Amino acid sequence: MNGGADHAAVRQPSPQAPAMGGCLAAAQGEQAPPDLLPEGPVGVEEVRRAAEAVTETAQRDGLVRPHLIAVTVLTSIDHATLSQIGIASSPEESVLRLAQLAADSGIDGVVASPAEVQAIRANIIKPRFLVVTPGVRPAHADRDDQKRVMTPGGALSAGADYLVIGRPITGAKDPFAAAQAVLAEMNQP
Repeated sequence: MNGGADHAAVRQPSPQAPAMGGCLAAAQGEQAPPDLLPEGPVGVEEVRRAAEAVTETAQRDGLVRPHLIAVTVLTSIDHATLSQIGIASSPEESVLRLAQLAADSGIDGVVASPAEVQAIRANIIKPRFLVVTPGVRPAHADRDDQKRVMTPGGALSAGADYLVIGRPITGAKDPFAAAQAVLAEMNQP
């Protein structure tokens, strides 16, 4: 759900294509290009080239350039999980490092847990840097596998631009009522 715009489409690049190819395919695709394109965690130069290629393609074809969004640390990962895979830094430190790399590479924003939004806003100095937040759970919902979560109102208050709310709506007996409840909760910090 988007906190400010009328719509947003998010498309994962094709698993058969490398990240840059997936971005270009989406920008040149038969369907209207999405507003947001997730970019996987690859090297800075690869990401910079992908951003430049998408910009060039959009300009050449008269398309609105989609926002490129880099994925940081999954919301289902906590400090213990990072330690298990050999990463000594905390989720927040890891997210901030990856967000800075994304900003320096020409990426328009990041996917990060709502727990890191305020730190991103305080540390990433780039105008209109977007933060897409999965791990948003209504107060009544189960956390499922999510470890770094916040309510819809809390995520918006923290500065999130887009909220990703899946299972609490799609898994509800009445998805429409669940979505309505989320909308109501968006105004509560």
